[in-house]
Amino acid sequence: MTTLAPRLSPAPAGHALRRAAPALLVYAGVRALGLAVLAVWGAAAGKSPHTLLAARWDSLWYTRVAEHGYGWQVTLPDGSVHSNLAFFPLLPWLERLVSAVSPLSYADAGLVVSWVASLFAAAGIFAVADHVYGRRAGVCAVALWAVLPVGVVQSMAYSESLFTALAAWSLYAVLRGRWVLAGVLASGAGLTRPVGAAVVAAIWVAAAVQVYRERRKRQADRHMVLGVVLAPLGAAAYVLWVGHRTGGGLFGYLDVQAGWGNGFDFGYAFARFIGEKFTSVPGALAGIGLIVGVALVVRLYVVGVRQGQPLPLLVYSGIVVALALCAAGYFGSKPRLLMPAFPLLLPLAVALARLRTSRSALVLGGVAVVGAVYGAFWLHGSGPP
Repeated sequence: MTTLAPRLSPAPAGHALRRAAPALLVYAGVRALGLAVLAVWGAAAGKSPHTLLAARWDSLWYTRVAEHGYGWQVTLPDGSVHSNLAFFPLLPWLERLVSAVSPLSYADAGLVVSWVASLFAAAGIFAVADHVYGRRAGVCAVALWAVLPVGVVQSMAYSESLFTALAAWSLYAVLRGRWVLAGVLASGAGLTRPVGAAVVAAIWVAAAVQVYRERRKRQADRHMVLGVVLAPLGAAAYVLWVGHRTGGGLFGYLDVQAGWGNGFDFGYAFARFIGEKFTSVPGALAGIGLIVGVALVVRLYVVGVRQGQPLPLLVYSGIVVALALCAAGYFGSKPRLLMPAFPLLLPLAVALARLRTSRSALVLGGVAVVGAVYGAFWLHGSGPP
């Protein structure tokens, strides 16, 4: 059986974008299918797709930050406090900017930012996969990211698409040795979501490995040093600002997250949540499904290691997975939190790239239909918390 060896020949970013055209067309088609199914479902259910995409759940928190700034909070009956300081600022900043230069509301601006960012994310995922495994694998990787069961979030006024775009292009810059660009994009990712730490770690580990390999050189690469310094600035600036504003110092942001019931407990709460499912037959089926899902995520990561994925990708996806699965609270959010871990899809993309185009298209088309129906069902039900 033939294998797809990593393809490490350099290619300019502009050329990579031109090569990404088929992948972007596939991505746009899948997302259009998802929105069409959502619209039909909404018409039957009497609900507005626009409201589901732009004015529910976290979208409301982001638009409130864009409109009024930080400082708003809700106290629940149990005494816990939900503060909008939990939401990182880059998405609401962009919502405010787009709204200021256009007639769009903050909610609609959030949709525009998310939709545009999702295209950049798809292009970045393609660039990474194409660089490592070739063009066919790149197209398949983008298609797989688009057809994820929770892929509808890519079309919502949420920060996942923006974060994934910044992370993917930062990782691509690392693979190309463009350290300053990688650091700037990582800083932007750190202003978007707390998991921006995964991008920073990927850059730092890649830099450390390069320094070790070139330890005989007397001078370090100035561009690499600058990229390493720039990478954490976005997240550090916001976390320190929150600490100063709340009076909590370095742990101020963690206190804000604790008010939401979030924290890192090495997966204990999630494991207990799964265990509690086995108290009934329907719950047991759900528990088995969760176990299978976690096992699949771990399996894909292991396969990526065996296939020799570049170290920055492994570090990044490993930390994203660890933070998603080992965090307490909001267990229904975990599939959404895993969505930026696109390197997990590369083993599947490599496998699909080996198939005939007709077969891979048939597989992806079937999954796209299922994902579109599930996305509409999900948003008309519990939806992403």
